[in-house]
Amino acid sequence: MSETLIANAIVDKKTDKELYSYQKGAIDKIFDKFETAPDDYHLLYQLPTGGGKTVIFSEIVRQYLKHHQKKVLIMTHRVELCRQTSNMLDSFGVTNKIVDSKANLDDQEQYSCFVAMVETLNNRLQDDKLDISDVGLVIIDEAHYNSFTKLFKFFENSFILGVTATPLSSNKDLPMKDNYDELIVGETIESLIENEFLAKAEFFSYNMGLTSLEVGSNGDYTVKSSEDLYNNSQMLGKLLEAYERHSKGKKTLIFNNGINTSLHVYETFRAGGYPIAHLDNTATKKQRKVILKWFKMTPNAILTSVSILTTGFDEPTIDTIILNRATKSLTLYYQMIGRGSRILNNKPTFSVIDLGNNYHRFGPWGADLDWQTIFKSPNFYADRIINDEDLESTFKWEMPELLRAEFSKTEDVYFDIKETYVNSVNSGESSKVVLERSIEQHARICVENSEDVYDALALSKLLGPDIDDRIQRYAKCISKSTFNFLKWLNDDYHKKLNTYIRQNFDAIFEDIHGYPPED
Repeated sequence: MSETLIANAIVDKKTDKELYSYQKGAIDKIFDKFETAPDDYHLLYQLPTGGGKTVIFSEIVRQYLKHHQKKVLIMTHRVELCRQTSNMLDSFGVTNKIVDSKANLDDQEQYSCFVAMVETLNNRLQDDKLDISDVGLVIIDEAHYNSFTKLFKFFENSFILGVTATPLSSNKDLPMKDNYDELIVGETIESLIENEFLAKAEFFSYNMGLTSLEVGSNGDYTVKSSEDLYNNSQMLGKLLEAYERHSKGKKTLIFNNGINTSLHVYETFRAGGYPIAHLDNTATKKQRKVILKWFKMTPNAILTSVSILTTGFDEPTIDTIILNRATKSLTLYYQMIGRGSRILNNKPTFSVIDLGNNYHRFGPWGADLDWQTIFKSPNFYADRIINDEDLESTFKWEMPELLRAEFSKTEDVYFDIKETYVNSVNSGESSKVVLERSIEQHARICVENSEDVYDALALSKLLGPDIDDRIQRYAKCISKSTFNFLKWLNDDYHKKLNTYIRQNFDAIFEDIHGYPPED
């Protein structure tokens, strides 16, 4: 039996996969390009995580082999994706061969479809061990990774179809528009949620101080600066508190930037008596399999990880995603959150706990992004991402829960330094009145929650973080923020606050309560 007859016999097999209307629509658009565009056309197709990209391109392979006398090659960037893709093709009746480091290619003539990891394929092509002379269609999964582009030279006469959830290159110096002729945008996240194909994300975003983070050559925050920040006890405590408040008892996946951070998270949760496992790219295949099976089967499991589960990992039972890291990558932001978006039984929503200001940086997951503009002008989009200092300047300081409880009798403890500064300047007053009024407000909330002056002074000692925030905001207003100046301002503030409380306790107490304090 000839190679073509073998292929046709395979692809005519019935598949039990039911395609949704939007998937059929995407396939029609792509096949229209097969018919009208040049044979060497480079087409990019975008569809959100969970929308079924593998299902779509598996059906494309099935139909392509049925109607074209050419072979198909599918490229992935991870070995796990190779196996998942191969299994999906099998379910569509497409017999395929995985080209890995151990593959015997003596029988390659018997196959019309190959699945390969990019690095392995590169080696096989360099060694001239894989015949690609008859490959008409090349499909690239997770096409935003740049590792694939080095192989394009081998397929100058092939139609290349890249698929991705985020058509924004992982390398800002190698934009996708330089490698693809056109982008087809698929169904939006909002539409997939409305039609119950994806779960809706409910966000719990914490205002974080991230100005100590450094950006590396790849355009994202460095592992070292991230670990220096996220490994400290205060940040680990905030993570644990956020979990206990929003996700306790729910299946939770935590993303970190750095193995050491993930190990610290593991120890923190284990010390708290919670069921948790750690996974990074140093784990063996066997260890990974055992951990992921435990995660799947344990209802309240927590899995702390480092990057490895951002693609090719589908676990619909996940209830909560925790971003215990910051990123400047829109692609990574969408990939991480997408791990929780799979629909399962009565799971219309899932939670996202953001500890990296990512929500403020990128907006809500599922926002109406203009992917065509991002594809054509990626630098324009990247340049509009607000830096951390400007981002944090918009945050309203919020007392931690335990501290706020100490001032429970006060309805509103917030004091707007910037607004007070603007008003004082417009009124022709000296800028120093800003801190004077801040001290008066701090003194008042201390007195309001005290029985005597000693209680008030004790409360004032707890205001350190609140005072730090006000000093920082004041320094930005007057454009003077040297270390020595800030330290002097801080020390002076504490002294003046204590003095003000001692001198004015009785008057403030009577003004609040309508009667003087007891002697």
